Amino acid sequence: MIPKLRTVTVTRYITPLREGGSLPALAEACDDFKYVIKFRGAGHGVKALISELLGGIIAQYLGLPVPELVFIELDEAFGQTEGDEEIQDLLKFSKGLNLGLHYLSGAVTYDVATNDCDELLASKIVWLDSFITNVDRTFRNTNLLIWHKELWLIDHGASFYFHHNWENWEKTSVTPFPLIKDHALIEKATKLDEVHREFTSKLNDDVLREMVNIIPDAFLNWEEGPSNEEIRDVYFKFLSNRLAHADVFLKAAQDAR
Repeated sequence: MIPKLRTVTVTRYITPLREGGSLPALAEACDDFKYVIKFRGAGHGVKALISELLGGIIAQYLGLPVPELVFIELDEAFGQTEGDEEIQDLLKFSKGLNLGLHYLSGAVTYDVATNDCDELLASKIVWLDSFITNVDRTFRNTNLLIWHKELWLIDHGASFYFHHNWENWEKTSVTPFPLIKDHALIEKATKLDEVHREFTSKLNDDVLREMVNIIPDAFLNWEEGPSNEEIRDVYFKFLSNRLAHADVFLKAAQDAR
């Protein structure tokens, strides 16, 4: 089932998470839960939020462990008392709708050298990242957490990199994604054929269209010119094309192993 995202409002800014390049933050919302907020006012703006949203939705639909995604409303007056000017500017430019992930309190970063990962799960993660062209799950920065002795996926904001050069979406959609060779779990991904059969049977154009339609208008009012529906349509065509040519990136992952 495709997850339906709740919308919550930030009530308390707790602390910036400076290990993230886009300066995400830990905050509390109106439902009394804590979330890691990805801000629309950060470096890559709403495109990074779209990547985070689509990557997370696809991962959840395929049964992978991802913290709950929520839409986060940020009031215009929020953060005006923040002493750090960089953070104050970030909050000011992020008023409106943002994106958050449920905070996994006490989680630790997955370390390839010391933590284990089931070969089937590793294969699923490698397939997912090949599909969504996620360049940021490497040995240097795994974007994986261990929480309650289980592996969790976070941070898909570097996926769908074609949207930083919008005209190349069709070419990128059929690339083998050679950067998969740098993936943190590539050596453990011994069951890619099995995963490929499972995931290509679960995904189809109807599912992908429904996922893309979740992207809110607030993330799509770009200055570049295309209408909101035109932007959604390109994301859909990219995913549909990529799925139709999934054998290409599967082979690249197998070769990288």
